[in-house]
Amino acid sequence: MGKPTGFKEFARQTPGYEPAEERIRHFREFTRPLEAAQLAQQGARCMDCGVPFCHQGCPVNNIIPEWNDLVFRDRWREASDTLHSTNNFPEFTGRICPAPCEAACTLNLTDSPVTIKTIEHAIVERAWSEGWLVPETAAVPTGKRVAVVGAGPAGLAAAQQLARVGHAVVLFEKNARPGGLLRYGIPDFKLEKAVIDRRVAQMEAEGVEFRCNTHVGVTLSTEELLNGFDAVVLTGGSEKPRDLTVPGRALGGVHFAMDFLTQQNRRLAGEPVGAADILATGKKVVVIGGGDTGADCVGTSIRQGAASVTQIEIMPRPPEMEAKAVTWPLWPNKLRTSTSHDEGCQRRWSVSTVAFTGDGVVKGLDCVEVDGKFQPVADSAFTLDADLVLLAMGFVHPVHEGLVDGLKIEKDGRGNVKADTESYRTSNPKVFAAGDVRRGQSLVVWAIREGRQAARAVDAFLMGSSNLPR
Repeated sequence: MGKPTGFKEFARQTPGYEPAEERIRHFREFTRPLEAAQLAQQGARCMDCGVPFCHQGCPVNNIIPEWNDLVFRDRWREASDTLHSTNNFPEFTGRICPAPCEAACTLNLTDSPVTIKTIEHAIVERAWSEGWLVPETAAVPTGKRVAVVGAGPAGLAAAQQLARVGHAVVLFEKNARPGGLLRYGIPDFKLEKAVIDRRVAQMEAEGVEFRCNTHVGVTLSTEELLNGFDAVVLTGGSEKPRDLTVPGRALGGVHFAMDFLTQQNRRLAGEPVGAADILATGKKVVVIGGGDTGADCVGTSIRQGAASVTQIEIMPRPPEMEAKAVTWPLWPNKLRTSTSHDEGCQRRWSVSTVAFTGDGVVKGLDCVEVDGKFQPVADSAFTLDADLVLLAMGFVHPVHEGLVDGLKIEKDGRGNVKADTESYRTSNPKVFAAGDVRRGQSLVVWAIREGRQAARAVDAFLMGSSNLPR
């Protein structure tokens, strides 16, 4: 694939960014894309490596070498067709996926993988600008009605696939607009919401009916849902946050990260924020949790004008580089620094919070350093000043009250909706589950994969067989 000697001739090149001192003044995307000639060179770097381990790394099984080669040969429309054959929404993954495909790339053995994510992003944006992405409507309606509950990436993928084979699909969303955490959790500086809106418009033209502000199990009963449709697909998120039950947890100024991020996204969209404003302006912010959600809190806090931002993590500091012989082509444990960290943030590892302190509102954290077994290190106690604490420690399972409990479906040992990855069927034979509601907190790319696979399972359930790809 690509140019046989391309990986020798051309160095890895990734998009640039607007300088930190400029981008922190706004919430827009700030990536500076590569030119077409540069992208062709990057596509040329894709090796004829015999076994394309990038396929193994990509949850949606993108046909990566083929569209790298097509970009190299300036055959962009074919590249778009190939890309969309496995991924409904490459504009999402091309922006926010951590790119396990690049970690699995053969060239990553020399720390210079093909810029797969960059090329993916370029292909889909070229397709939109050229008008290639038009509605794909079914030739013949099937007469079957399918409800999809949750308009995040899994629900969007399932709904689009099912509509394209002729089913009447209604996509229920509890929020005012579709997108799930794509819209309400991921900051605009990583994913501007017009990117979601243009895909929603395509889906509406394909026949998907969006019913927003409809909370199944709360404003719409589960009985109405089951009685009104031939099949139901649950694609809600894993929204029950992991809490930190230490003294002082009830103090004002201690919030879950997603409450903070969702408020800012609603604020930018002109939607009511609901509860009292959670703002970092002029405050000493401490983010507890070292993952992507924590990094999003860092970037958002800096843009809101925080006085300082500190991010702490109970896990030890990862190595600067992974041991390739041990981990490749699997996803490695290594230090990852996001663009938000580059904007100004102190990071500390192996830190456990013992208590929050303050008089009615938080003023600080009592912390201790921990060893590899998370046991306190002697004489390592210290304090951090804080006016705002954001808990970004992940999610434990979907919210059970309302929808899940109302349907009386079986849960697995972790509290997720129980369903396998072949039939995607729950303990109720007409109810299916895909994405985070089934697998737990995960990546957007996994949600898209499961939404597509669940759509095939539903289609086969309704029609006896399915031509949808798996």
